[in-house]
Amino acid sequence: MMLLRLQVLLRKKPGLDVVSVVSGGCYYINNRSSSSSSSFSSSSLGGGGDGYVMSFGDGSHGALGLPSSALGVGDDAYEPIKIPGLPSHVTCIGAGHYHSLAVTALGDVWAWGRNNEAQLGRGGGSLPSRDSWNKPEKVQGLSQVRVKAVYASGVVSAAIGEDGSLWVWGKSKRGQLGLGKGVTEAYLPSRVEALAGEHIVKVSLGWGHVLALTENGKLFGWGYSADGRLGQIGVALETFTSPHILDSATSMKTRETSTSFLEAAEKLVLEQMEKENDMPIIWDPCLLQELHGVQVSDVACGLDHSLILCRNGMLLSGGSNTYGQLGRDTEDLGLLPVDISFQPLSITSGLGHSLALCQQLPSSPEAVGEVNGISIASWGWNRNSQLGRRGPENSPMLVEGLEEETPVSVSGGRAHSIALTSKGEVLAWGCGKSGRLGLGSSSDELEPALIECLQDFKVLQVVSGFDHNLVLIDSG
Repeated sequence: MMLLRLQVLLRKKPGLDVVSVVSGGCYYINNRSSSSSSSFSSSSLGGGGDGYVMSFGDGSHGALGLPSSALGVGDDAYEPIKIPGLPSHVTCIGAGHYHSLAVTALGDVWAWGRNNEAQLGRGGGSLPSRDSWNKPEKVQGLSQVRVKAVYASGVVSAAIGEDGSLWVWGKSKRGQLGLGKGVTEAYLPSRVEALAGEHIVKVSLGWGHVLALTENGKLFGWGYSADGRLGQIGVALETFTSPHILDSATSMKTRETSTSFLEAAEKLVLEQMEKENDMPIIWDPCLLQELHGVQVSDVACGLDHSLILCRNGMLLSGGSNTYGQLGRDTEDLGLLPVDISFQPLSITSGLGHSLALCQQLPSSPEAVGEVNGISIASWGWNRNSQLGRRGPENSPMLVEGLEEETPVSVSGGRAHSIALTSKGEVLAWGCGKSGRLGLGSSSDELEPALIECLQDFKVLQVVSGFDHNLVLIDSG
C-alpha cells in the first residue's frame, strides 16, 4: 500500500522539472508554465578542463597524497597544498572515506590513501605497505576503458567509462561490489556485468550500499539494504538488524560490575558476528521498485541513508534517521518524500548530514516565471555545526551566510561541509579538526568561511572525504 501511495505522489508532483546532467556536472530547470529556462554550470563533477590537485585536512591514511615526513605517513595539512606525483592534466577528482582518486585527460585513474581493502587498485593478493599509501599511482586494469568519472566509499572505488560502463574494485562483505552473490573482493577493476546494457552516469556509495543512475533516469541499487536505504527491495529482504552493541550492553542488568559488563559486551559482539551471515544483502544491481516509471536526476548516499532527486522535483530519502538526516517526520522504512520547501537542484551527503543545492521557490503565484536565488539546504547531524545554520536539525533549512553567494556545488564529510561558488571561491564550515576546513587552524566554523588562500586560483571542483578534501585547480 505504501509503495502504491508513493508512486501516485511521484506522478502527481506539479511544478518544476529538474534535469541533472550529472556526467558533465551541469543542470537546468525547466518550468512547465514558462518557455524560458535557466542554466547554471556546476563543478561538482569536474570542470571540463585540465588541472592539478591540491589537498588539505587529515593525513593519517595518506589520502592527502603528500610526501611523508621523517615520522612517516600521517601529517595533516591545515591549508591546501599541491599534490606532487600526479599528472598535470587531471580532469576530475573523487574522494572515498580515507582515500582519493583522480582522472586524467587520457582517461586514466590515479589513486592514493588507505589501501587495506585494495581500494587503490594496485593488484596482487598481498597489499603494499602503509608507507606507500600517500604516493599517487596509476590504477591497474583499466586499459580497455577511457574513464570519465570516479567515486568511492570507505572500501570500494568505482569508475565510469565514457561508454557508460561501470568498473569497481576493493573489498566489501556487504555486496558493495555488485559483482554477484558471494563476491567480496576485487584487487583489480572489474566491470559490473549486470549493468552492461545500461549507460551509467553517476554512482554514489555509502557504508555498504550503492546507487547507480543511468542516462535515461533509471536507478539501480545494491549492497547492504537495512533500514530501507534501498527502498522496498531492501525492506523485503531484511531479516537482520544491526544492534547498537554498546547501548545494548549498557542497558543490561549485568552492568553492575565491570567484569560482567565486558562479558555481556563480548557476548553481543559474538552474536553480531554470527548474524553477519544473515545480513540483508542485495548482491546484484536491481531497479528500485518505488521508482518504476519515474525518472531520477540525482542520487547521494550517506553512511547509512540515501537521497534520491526525481526529475519531477520530488526529493526522497530512506535508511537510518538517527540524526534526522532523512529530513522527514515519518519513520516508515523505504523511500519517502523529504519535507523540504525549496526546489532541490542537486544533492549530496556527509556521514550523517544531508545537503541540497536549491532554488528558492517564487514568493507568490504571480512570480512563477521569476528565477530566485540559488542556495544550500542542510539537515541531519550537526554536532560540529556542519549544517552551517541554527534551527531544527531534522528539517531542511538554508545554510546561513550565503545571501551574497551563488553556490554551484557542495560536498559533505564526516563532520564538515565545503562549497564552490560561481565566483570560484571555496567556502568551508563545520569541524576544523586536523585542518579539514583549510583555514589554517583546527577551529570549528559555525557558518561558511572563505578559504582565502585559494582566491588566486581558478577552482574547477571540490570534494570531501570523511576528514580530507581535494581541490581541482585549472592549470591554464
